[in-house]
Amino acid sequence: MEIKSYSGMKKIVITGPESSGKTTLFEQLTKAYKVFGVNEYAREYICDLKREYNYQDILEIAKVQFEKEENAFNSNQQFLITDTDLLTLEIWCEFKYGKSHKFITDNLRNHLPDLYLLCCPDMPWEYDPLRENPNDRLELFNIYKTKILSLGVKYLVLKGDMLNRLENSKRLINKTFNS
Repeated sequence: MEIKSYSGMKKIVITGPESSGKTTLFEQLTKAYKVFGVNEYAREYICDLKREYNYQDILEIAKVQFEKEENAFNSNQQFLITDTDLLTLEIWCEFKYGKSHKFITDNLRNHLPDLYLLCCPDMPWEYDPLRENPNDRLELFNIYKTKILSLGVKYLVLKGDMLNRLENSKRLINKTFNS
């Protein structure tokens, strides 16, 4: 598969079900490579809500997440690392509401990353007031994997402790992008 880019910059997305080490890995990789990354906007948005989120809120989250990623491509680095992307929002919509927004579906398919780092939920689930799927993580992981395969994007499943995940990620990033 040919690796595409935005002005030479590659996009790496850390994804997977909740409580699978995504944010920790994101922080470790951005620090290791000294690159700017795009955080998961959903957490910030929902923390600021004074009510339960709904289907329309996921669209608003998607628009800001997408804009943050697009703006990050103006920077001068070899690659961009994101803590989730529109794939997570598409799966979230479909799993919770049985449908997804056209904006999410279209922009996901038209702005695919160069690499997905798919975090396996093989670590204990940790409570967080925003998490809602402690018993569905393996089912969601399989949905992520199926979707990534259907998109045809290069990916790596990350298992084990955080050190193992970090080392395997760095090995593939270095091999893929000659870092």
